[in-house]
Amino acid sequence: MIKSELVLKIAEQNPHLYQRDVENIVNAILDTIADALARGDRVELRGFGAFSVKKRDARTGRNPRTGETVSVAEKVIPVFKTGKEMRVRLNEAKPDLEAKAARSA
Repeated sequence: MIKSELVLKIAEQNPHLYQRDVENIVNAILDTIADALARGDRVELRGFGAFSVKKRDARTGRNPRTGETVSVAEKVIPVFKTGKEMRVRLNEAKPDLEAKAARSA
């Protein structure tokens, strides 16, 4: 699902809200999460999961095209860990996915 599909789904479930208002709300939530991560904070959404940042040290890499070694700078990457409720929901849905895959094969 992409952001525009999320906005449409939320707008359909809340007919009293305009789609542009839903889009503003979704953008505000995502911007707030991104700002918190940029500050190095952790964002936890109970039942869904937690966003945090992880530091990757500088290292020596390899250019796959030429094979020459290159230095890769230190960087910070976003990390997402699912919450318990999300893991339970995904694992409950797994038999349905397996049955669907078996029917289509």
